[in-house]
Amino acid sequence: MTTRTSATGPSGSGTPIPAEPPTVRKMRPRHLVFMSLGSAIGTGLFVGSGAGIQAAGPAVLLSFLIAGTMVILVMRMMGEMAAADPSSGAFSVYAEKALGRPVGTTIGWLWWLQLVIVIAAEATAAAAIVASMWPGSQQWVLALVFISLFTAINLGGAASFGEFEYWFALLKVLAIVAFLGVGIAFIAGWLPGVPAPGLSNLTGNGGFMPHGWSGVGAGLLLVVFAFGGTEIVAVAAADTENPATNIAKAINSVVWRILILFIGSVLVIVTILPWDSDSLSTGPFVAALAAARVPGADVVMAVVIVVALLSALNANLYGASRMVFSLAERGRAPKALGRKSANGVPRAAVGASVAFGFLAVVLNYLYPETVLMILLNLVGSTCLVVWGVSIVSQIILRRRAEAAGMELSFKMWAFPWLSYFALALLAGIVLLGFLDSAVRIQLVATLALTCALGTAAWLLDRKTTQSGSQLR
Repeated sequence: MTTRTSATGPSGSGTPIPAEPPTVRKMRPRHLVFMSLGSAIGTGLFVGSGAGIQAAGPAVLLSFLIAGTMVILVMRMMGEMAAADPSSGAFSVYAEKALGRPVGTTIGWLWWLQLVIVIAAEATAAAAIVASMWPGSQQWVLALVFISLFTAINLGGAASFGEFEYWFALLKVLAIVAFLGVGIAFIAGWLPGVPAPGLSNLTGNGGFMPHGWSGVGAGLLLVVFAFGGTEIVAVAAADTENPATNIAKAINSVVWRILILFIGSVLVIVTILPWDSDSLSTGPFVAALAAARVPGADVVMAVVIVVALLSALNANLYGASRMVFSLAERGRAPKALGRKSANGVPRAAVGASVAFGFLAVVLNYLYPETVLMILLNLVGSTCLVVWGVSIVSQIILRRRAEAAGMELSFKMWAFPWLSYFALALLAGIVLLGFLDSAVRIQLVATLALTCALGTAAWLLDRKTTQSGSQLR
């Protein structure tokens, strides 16, 4: 059996990790960049940011800055590991190398479960919006069409998937850029017949920080999950030509795009609208455009949100299929899921990932008020677990690489200090979450799911180890 060792050291469990079969690598740097943005830019920004503004006031900018810093550091660390060892299992493989097989298996299955549940949620939400705009259409039919369409796209290979996701994500980015342009023109008084709001909303109604630092903390808990999904860029590295070079370009490019698109958008919104405006709860982007007297703003943003949801669905189906493929390849999932077609697509893995999405859509149709919300609560804080394990893995693997005298092509800044800072920042966010009743429910549910998966992974590893010992 061939084995794979990375520049960041061998498996922490002492057991070689099987080498992946040759992959048809056709994804380009622009695909990586927009895939990461496409997975992150969704309803968390377009809708959820309104709740963050109401919780923190204009100081929600600090919440976004803290959360953005957290994500940028994590992406840099993932980029270091992915450039050294591109793998479709990404952070699951790195966790296995650094912390042992049970941890790697747990993180892999946890992330897969999150994605397949979110796929169902995205298909359902997109179908609901389209159904509200298209009289006579049925929501469950639309959800079925959306999932079927993107299953076909994912079965077409990395190149077709990457190109489709690029254009989908580009539409979202262009929509945000257009929003920024209209917002800046409105604030500067360049829109004819529309009085400029000025800068009074940044300091009025209780000041920049009306609820103090507790409000910033509450806003942070609401906005941190808006950045979930950016980690998919590490998974996609395995389907990229010259991953060591292209992953570095993608990570560096995503950093400034996050700062401009996320923080820039929120800055425009809190400048245009009072932070306590009731319209923020229904849609901050729509409310800001309505204030600027942009005709048809609600319809335009509805279309943008549908595109955002479907783009994220597309990216998440890709990520889920590659992760379960990697788990199968490492003996942590049924072997049938570890096969690839001639065009490099793990078709069985795609089918398994989308099957759960179909089932969840059916369950949501039968029990619309219960099933999907329960599932989403279970995986609501998964990104925090993945980020935390990835930080620890990077610290361990980087130290191994330095001890072995290995030169890495892409490195984390100011190691180890920024790595430890990111870990402390994440720990602070988790502790803050336990002080909020709504977030606490998600954290506890995700912790319970993680422990259950961890126990199953440990038992599987123990059984595999015992079987190997008996064979010898």
